[in-house]
Amino acid sequence: MLSSTSSIVQLAKAPFKRAQRGLFGGKQIQFGNNVPFSKTKTRRTWLPNVQTKRLFSETLNDWIRLNMTTSVIRTVDKKGGLDRYLLETRPDLLGEKGMELRGKIVEALKIKQAKKSLEKEHKLNISNTTTLNSSTAAEVNITSSASSSQASAVPL
Repeated sequence: MLSSTSSIVQLAKAPFKRAQRGLFGGKQIQFGNNVPFSKTKTRRTWLPNVQTKRLFSETLNDWIRLNMTTSVIRTVDKKGGLDRYLLETRPDLLGEKGMELRGKIVEALKIKQAKKSLEKEHKLNISNTTTLNSSTAAEVNITSSASSSQASAVPL
């Protein structure tokens, strides 16, 4: 008897398939009874309040259409956008779609970071070559002026 109850509990706690195609924030189907005045109980289910939303991802620079629960919509608003929500939320609350989007955002952030470091290196190299060129030009001017003074000192 104990094993059948634990399997029922596992079924009730398992994420349902629709939750894997959107951001449900851990919300699941809930089960209970309808209890009318006559007290004859009938089983029923409560589904999460799911809405379809288009949100802008600043990192990906694109609009993303997602199925989201209303609680996740409020959380995204609180965190300051879709990107921050996906990066700061625990993986078990994101589901498959959320983890897929998180991977894309992390990849895009790495690419942006690499571009910034390359630009920084390039700027440093340009400034170093500019200072080197100006110092070698000054050395050339000094040696040329010294050779011209020696040349003028030599009698013809």
